[in-house]
Amino acid sequence: MTTTMSPIAARQRLVDDRHYKYRGCAPDPEAPGMSAGDPDVPLDAWGPYTDDGAEPQKTRLDREKAAMAICGRCPVLALCRTYANTTVIEVDANGRQIEHLVEPEGVLGGELALTRHRALVKRKVAEAPAVLSPVRDLADARTPQKTAVLRALAAEVADGRVAHRAGMDLRTCNWHRSALCSLLDLDKETATRDDLLAAAVLRGLLPSATGVVWDGLWPVAAAPTTDGVRQRRIAPGMPLAALIPQPRTRPRRRRAPAASGPAGARFVALALFPVALVAPAPTRILEPAA
Repeated sequence: MTTTMSPIAARQRLVDDRHYKYRGCAPDPEAPGMSAGDPDVPLDAWGPYTDDGAEPQKTRLDREKAAMAICGRCPVLALCRTYANTTVIEVDANGRQIEHLVEPEGVLGGELALTRHRALVKRKVAEAPAVLSPVRDLADARTPQKTAVLRALAAEVADGRVAHRAGMDLRTCNWHRSALCSLLDLDKETATRDDLLAAAVLRGLLPSATGVVWDGLWPVAAAPTTDGVRQRRIAPGMPLAALIPQPRTRPRRRRAPAASGPAGARFVALALFPVALVAPAPTRILEPAA
């Protein structure tokens, strides 16, 4: 539920409500670090994970479940949800207007950050046809290579794995990613992977039911730069390890143990260098405008 109300007005309505002091996520008077809605649930349950290392999935799910259960019986649930779904528009260094949620992280209004973001993306997709530039001939974007890159980009986040799934080397894959941005009228310096895939669905290059692995809007759509400058401009907080593309590697040959066969034939096995793995992420469905 993305709202058109300004964040300031929505926030003011929330805190001015006479029931605001009884909200479930307020500090417990007797234990300030715990919630008033349930003294066994810490206030950190509503915020993003900030400790070192990755949060175990079960721990995260249990934490979010406890927070949303308290939200479900909160007297200011509706007002909190309205505020959490308001958006702000910022202008980047290139003069491009970027709309994002005022509260992009944590549990608010009984909703996960991912739920709120999906609602915003769905609205953007619905509104996009009205602001798209005139449709050009997209025959060049429908080649088997570019179709393979788009499908791979929907399923993978790391650029090395995108290239591997698309069946081409990293340099060729990145060239096609840059070309697709140009063909779909996207700014290669600022467009995100999400922007590229949404535009591909709107122009009929991908089916509307394409499952897209969530990436938090970090990876860029065009070819990543080797020093990570472009990626840092789009997402300053993105981990460096995911910014720098892996160097192109060539298969190396090694001899396999002798195998029985005609005339004592020996078989040669190909071993690919390992590619950095990306943790599994939630999947969303891109939907075209009605």
